[in-house]
Amino acid sequence: MKEKLYQEIDSVRQSIDQLSRDIRSNPELAFEEHKAAAFMIALLSAHGFDIEFPVGGVDTAFKATFNGKSGGPTVAFMAEYDALPEMGHACGHNLIAMASAGAGIGLSKLMGELPGKIVILGTPAEEVGGGKIVMIKGGAFDGIDFALMAHPSRINRIGGQSLAISDVTIEFFGRPAHSSAPEKGINALSAVLHTFYLVDAMRTNMPTRTNINGIINSGGVASNIIPEYAKCTFAVRAATLHDLKKVIDRIKTAIRCAETATGARAVVDIESPYSESYENSTMAEMYKKYMDAMGETVGYPAPSDKFGSSDTANVQIKLPAIQPAVQVCDPSLAGHTLEFRDACVTDRAHEAMRKAAKAMAATALDILTDEALRNTILDEFNRVVPKYTDEDTNIAPYKS
Repeated sequence: MKEKLYQEIDSVRQSIDQLSRDIRSNPELAFEEHKAAAFMIALLSAHGFDIEFPVGGVDTAFKATFNGKSGGPTVAFMAEYDALPEMGHACGHNLIAMASAGAGIGLSKLMGELPGKIVILGTPAEEVGGGKIVMIKGGAFDGIDFALMAHPSRINRIGGQSLAISDVTIEFFGRPAHSSAPEKGINALSAVLHTFYLVDAMRTNMPTRTNINGIINSGGVASNIIPEYAKCTFAVRAATLHDLKKVIDRIKTAIRCAETATGARAVVDIESPYSESYENSTMAEMYKKYMDAMGETVGYPAPSDKFGSSDTANVQIKLPAIQPAVQVCDPSLAGHTLEFRDACVTDRAHEAMRKAAKAMAATALDILTDEALRNTILDEFNRVVPKYTDEDTNIAPYKS
């Protein structure tokens, strides 16, 4: 069956490669991926998938389902397709969509002989906005038992980690005045600067692996006017959701102190947090086995590796899921660069992601047909992944 599975994926090579090119040539930002979703829906519809669109409270999300025999689990392939501002597909999400489409279409050709069902989930807004988080809350992941996705990278790797993260955006409102009489105004920019100073002062007492980076979005309109409005944004990362909430509580304290010191009023928006990741090692090792057999050497993280954040982690705290890294370019290239963007539409990249599609599909095939394997995967999930509550995955709003 695996030989037939690989043949079926090879048979749609031209279609899925073109899907990658179409998405790459039409970059769309978070929650605006109308063309990308349409490209995927058209391809999957042509291969007999039942389409729900939109789903999960996201206008550019979809759910494509292909049923097998009655009974059995539901296995999902997640597809991202949002781009970066000004850089297009410099994270290679066009390749993620391609691989998930290829895996799902290939496996669909065998579903007449298999129990369960497969789903391809179109998951927008990974870069910002946490599309998967919105979809989880909207019920799009309900009924899904296992999930897979492959992410382009400069290396082949399983077992990657990601940190919990939330963006904290702070607007300060003061009162304008001429700079010759600053005492008549309330300086909103001073409130922003005080917040930065206090956050920096707190760094030594933050939990291990905390990482905070901030920018000033707006700081006034003219040097001879006391700024009545200023805005800043912090990307706050921590090892776990619990640590993240502690760090953001400290930032709230800094904001209150800045309000008190300057008289400015703060309005704070805290983005729904991305969880830390828990890649299922049982599923990941199966994927690695199939990639290794196709000539790809798949490694593990090094102790010195740095990791970012992904809303795929929020899926991994709900159900067993993997997101292996796939080498699509020279190891010297870094993601979120123009060079990586250009590498993510080459023949080399497409070939690598077709292999990833085959490895994901083969892993899904084993999950569909092997109850003992499913129990092993679920046992790991229940032992390793924290039992987060809704309260754990939400951060309280700011109160002055």
